[in-house]
Amino acid sequence: MLFHCSLAHLVILCTTLHICASLQDSPKHDGQIDKSRGMLYPRSSESRTVFELGGVWNFRADMSTSKDAGMTEEWYLQPLAMTGPVIDMPVPASFNDITQEESLRSFIGWVWYDKEFYLPFRISDDTRIVLRVESAHYYAKVWVNGQEAFSHVGGHLPFEGEVSKYLSSGKLNRVTIAVNNTLLPTTLPPGDLDYDEQLPNPWIQNYGFDLFNYAGIHRPVKLYTTPASYIDDIDVTTNFSGTTGYVQYEVKVKGKEKAISVKLKDKNGTLVNITDVLKGVLSIPNVNLWWPYTMNTSAGYRYTLEVHYGDDIYRLPVGVRTVHIAGTKFLINNESFYFHGVNKHEDYDVRGKGLDMPLIIKDFNLLRWLGANSFRTSHYPYAEEIMDKCDEYGIVVIDECPGVGIEKASYMSNQSLSHHRDVMFELVRRDKNRPSVVMWSVANEPNSGIPEAGPYFKGVIDYTRSLDKRPLTFAHSSSKGGSTPQEDLVMQYVDVMCLNRYQAWYFDSGILTSIAPKLTSFIKLWGDFYHRPMIISEYGAGAVDGFHTDPPLMYTEDYQVQLYKEHFKVFDAMKPDMLTGELVWNFADFMTKQEPQRALGNRKGIFTRQRQPKAVAHILRARYLELTESMSCFADFIM
Repeated sequence: MLFHCSLAHLVILCTTLHICASLQDSPKHDGQIDKSRGMLYPRSSESRTVFELGGVWNFRADMSTSKDAGMTEEWYLQPLAMTGPVIDMPVPASFNDITQEESLRSFIGWVWYDKEFYLPFRISDDTRIVLRVESAHYYAKVWVNGQEAFSHVGGHLPFEGEVSKYLSSGKLNRVTIAVNNTLLPTTLPPGDLDYDEQLPNPWIQNYGFDLFNYAGIHRPVKLYTTPASYIDDIDVTTNFSGTTGYVQYEVKVKGKEKAISVKLKDKNGTLVNITDVLKGVLSIPNVNLWWPYTMNTSAGYRYTLEVHYGDDIYRLPVGVRTVHIAGTKFLINNESFYFHGVNKHEDYDVRGKGLDMPLIIKDFNLLRWLGANSFRTSHYPYAEEIMDKCDEYGIVVIDECPGVGIEKASYMSNQSLSHHRDVMFELVRRDKNRPSVVMWSVANEPNSGIPEAGPYFKGVIDYTRSLDKRPLTFAHSSSKGGSTPQEDLVMQYVDVMCLNRYQAWYFDSGILTSIAPKLTSFIKLWGDFYHRPMIISEYGAGAVDGFHTDPPLMYTEDYQVQLYKEHFKVFDAMKPDMLTGELVWNFADFMTKQEPQRALGNRKGIFTRQRQPKAVAHILRARYLELTESMSCFADFIM
């Protein structure tokens, strides 16, 4: 018997998974985040040591019937190998595809990791040691030498805690991390549970988003040190007037009062300006602005803000640029910017969503080969290592939170809203100083036409706007509710329209001749109503590499190529008055949950999952080369 999880069943499961004792006593998101603390990326300096705990960890999934054996038996009090059978598990990586076991690939509940290590430094009274987990999906608890250190709700974003008091110098130390991947109506992304009593594993995880729910410790685990009195956070905003740039900054510190020195240095390390106050403005004569890729030969130019506070030293890369909206124009450094780029996923064979630097560098080489100047972090925040490369290369980013699959009214409760706001806080805190981030996206394809959507997303958007002044958006889908401007209840609150439209794929499937009239009328409908910047933030067609027909049929490379060409004609007719960008779906094929309409994942990539080009990649490259303003500038970067 298969039925949707009732209140009683959900209470039982939540209790056994130790996510919550009941629906009324689930994790309270208010207060879980210490919003008085910063989240500076760990960078080595004369005062800071960074030590990665990557490699192979011990791993054990809690396969007990009750799903809570690890918690009730307190596995964290001893090495995991002493609690029962363990396997090797790489960190970072998703755990799902590492073995041949289907039971692990589709596992729901707690999985356990531990790692033993010796400290590479001595513990002293004037040294803080912080343990940082860059990302774990989705609920994590951390113990150090058997003592609970901290926990976190939500994937994709870093969390950390000071662990000096739990560690020992000259002795073997152990970190234990338990991770739970269960999605509930109040998680982000949300999900539901079904129960089928005839199955050996009766709980079935359901969710409304089109990507596989990879889980585990997806990004590095690090120890880093700071002095007892230290630099906790830095806020930076930039501007320029004529040839003079301005860096407005605020340094936030913890501990005893110490002397402060703030230096601004150029790309070559030459001192540009210096001051001795925690908050101020540094001017830059003959400023080098941060420009997007393809717009300027100095794309990605960054200065370094070097802060000394007592014995502590932290260096923050700073790009000087401005972002404004003027009518239907999106302006970077007061010049009109046209988004021509992609949507991506953190997804690859075997490692799932695990951080993979060779893959990251390969992807950036492909982006630059395409001539793409931008992407959206669909549908969650990407690794900080990816964001660093965007800053460095001048790739413009629409920074999206994990608000994907918000389709039901039950996903828009007050508790969900509280957690969504917390996630936006964490995202802004992490990425606020990045010049590549020009816009925040609060969701992808929510059901924006139901009554609950208006107040829910107004609450998210108003809160995010209070944190940062960048423009705000969400990715709209007319197939998910709110199909017209009059029916939609969320677009009124954002600054930029991001519209996902799959003409001749989900709409008028297989009819390529529908693209010109229907996509044109769709763009005019929204443009005439709102008169603000508009990006076609998703369009595309699935294609299995090597499939060909003439005339073109769906799922062939020929159909994908022709669909793109027909879209380009409409885009050219609509820009620049109504259209300010086009982002293809998707950069590369990616894994999804098993469904009849998905053959080993989503095949809409212009590259295969292994990053080999389909025929459409060459068509898109030619398109983006045409859109580039200065061919001589672009030639400096072409692969």
